[in-house]
Amino acid sequence: MIELLDKKHNRKDFDCGKELLNDYLKTQAGQDIKRKLSVCFVLADSETNVIQGYYTLSNSSIPLSSFSEQIQKKLPKSYKSIPTTLVGRLAIDKKYQGKGIGKILLIDALKRSYAISNQIGSFGIIVDPIDDEAKGFYQKYDFIELPDSGKMFIATQTLKELFG
Repeated sequence: MIELLDKKHNRKDFDCGKELLNDYLKTQAGQDIKRKLSVCFVLADSETNVIQGYYTLSNSSIPLSSFSEQIQKKLPKSYKSIPTTLVGRLAIDKKYQGKGIGKILLIDALKRSYAISNQIGSFGIIVDPIDDEAKGFYQKYDFIELPDSGKMFIATQTLKELFG
């Protein structure tokens, strides 16, 4: 079951192979939740509370100029910054990699983001892939690269076709 990170979850043994993502879960995620900077959802074993994977969500925005000309034409020029939802981090423990957990977590993140977009404006979902492997993962799910930023994007309208 995917749920909010809680004190009951075992973070200390989490290892996705990327120190930045390991350290975030172990030392910073709880503080970010308390400060309302992001929320962290985990997929954990219901008996042992061992975390198999996690992702974070937060509000964000992207400068209008970051989008392609094609997308910019569809948006009002009065917006200098376009509201988005950020999937800030997504990581799977090495013991569980290659089992489809990344896909499960991403779909959960996208469903939550779509649902909340009906209450708080969000033009799309943004990710900032940590490396080429992560970039390839998001490309499989139709995220498109934003020019000049390294970030990737999927429109909320696309999610409506999937989940609406």
